[in-house]
Amino acid sequence: MATNAGDGNELDWRGEFRDSPREALFRRTMLAHDACQLRHALVVAAGLFLAFGLTDYSLMGSSQAFMVLLAMRVTVATSFLLLALAVRHRPALAQAPLPVNLACLLAISGLLLTIPLRSDGILISLASLVAASSSLYLFIPNRVPWMLAGNAYLIGGLLVAMRLWSPLPGGVLANSLLLLGFVNLLCWLTVIRLHRLQRSQFASLLEERSINRRLKEEIEERNQLEQRLRHMARTDELTGITNRRRFFELAEQERRRAHRDGTPLSLCMVDVDYFKAINDVHGHAVGDLALTVVAARCQSVLRESDIIGRYGGEEFVIALPLANLLTAREVAERLREVVCCRPLEIKGVTLDLTVTIGISRVDDGETSLDPGLLRADQALYAGKESGRNCVVMTPQGPELTLLESVLPAVTPGTVRATAAAVAPAAAPAGGRLPLHP
Repeated sequence: MATNAGDGNELDWRGEFRDSPREALFRRTMLAHDACQLRHALVVAAGLFLAFGLTDYSLMGSSQAFMVLLAMRVTVATSFLLLALAVRHRPALAQAPLPVNLACLLAISGLLLTIPLRSDGILISLASLVAASSSLYLFIPNRVPWMLAGNAYLIGGLLVAMRLWSPLPGGVLANSLLLLGFVNLLCWLTVIRLHRLQRSQFASLLEERSINRRLKEEIEERNQLEQRLRHMARTDELTGITNRRRFFELAEQERRRAHRDGTPLSLCMVDVDYFKAINDVHGHAVGDLALTVVAARCQSVLRESDIIGRYGGEEFVIALPLANLLTAREVAERLREVVCCRPLEIKGVTLDLTVTIGISRVDDGETSLDPGLLRADQALYAGKESGRNCVVMTPQGPELTLLESVLPAVTPGTVRATAAAVAPAAAPAGGRLPLHP
């Protein structure tokens, strides 16, 4: 459906939306405005009705007809004020046809009553009727059919009153009816135009809100997409840990911080033992699951400040801020134990998962992570050559003396921290994976 209220197909002859739900929404939106307008119109009308009592007195004196007319004016004014008070407490009454049209009927009847009671003030009565006719259109928040009905009652009552109580010459009566007809036509066109303008603004507001809502949804979708892309750019899709690029970004930040604060930073290279055999014997799906399990078990023993990432293939890399070689060795031992603490069982296949870990510390004078990673990688390969399922570290700098005092068996080169596991004989397919290829 079109949103432009200026379209002739959108509005009917009353200047209202053809779409009933939209018209109802518009009227609910205008409820507070209509209630305020009706209250003000009723208060002003009540004051005018009472003020015209002074004109009645100047023309009629303290006659019985004046008292009847005064009682009528007081009754109408009181009714207006009571309705205004009711609308103040219940704004919905401003759009209720019954109370609004009863007030209009009472006001028109009161004005028509002045014709037989004050026959010598016929010109004043005609002026009052013309003013009342325009007020029904412009000041009373009513729907167009009720406005037309009220004016039809006013014109019909005027004809009856003029014929019965105050006959006018044909020319004067015709001019009076022509004046009322012109006032009705002019006010009706004004009201229709006003209704169209109001609904055009309302339709534009609805369209603007719809555009803003769609724009907001699009922005939210773009933000979510950006977050997903950022997550994909930083996270390894298989294991859920940081990927290689993101790891180096975070680890480099820790290296600069360690260099600035003079704190240690250790690196661990972790390799899943016999991973190629797992893929060859049981398939890549089982191999992917093994990598996911190893990554999850590694994360379970790391601190929040530690950084783990997938280096490539079956290798993982870990940065341990504020950890010297001794602390890194303890962390790596816990990591190795949690990986091999229980086998991985899937679809009748039992895998003994083990890892080999190489450790090094980033030297204070090093300006990148590469030398430390190279030493950790060399330690890793030394561990793989010596039997796997072990932790190996390459000490350097002032910690070498401390490590020699703790581990008498260390050498200035590669230090093996744990003994390699003894490799069992090969098992048949579908059973435990052999530890040796």
